[in-house]
Amino acid sequence: MCCKKLYKWMKSKIKTMEPCDISMIKLSTAAFVLMIAKLWAPLLSLDWYWYLVIGVIAAIKPMYKIFK
Repeated sequence: MCCKKLYKWMKSKIKTMEPCDISMIKLSTAAFVLMIAKLWAPLLSLDWYWYLVIGVIAAIKPMYKIFK
C-alpha cells in the first residue's frame, strides 16, 4: 500500500518536470555509475558485449511503451 502511494506521488512530480530536469537526472545517474565503476574495478573488467546486452535489456520496456 505504501509503495503505491509513493509511486503515485512520484508520477505526479515527474509530470511537472521539464526535459532539462530529466536530462540532469540522467547526467547525475551516469556520473554516479562512473563513480561506482571507478571505485569497484572488477565492474570494468567485463567484455564490451555484456554492457550492450544490459543496455538492450534495460531499453526493451521503455521502447515498448513508446512504440505501443
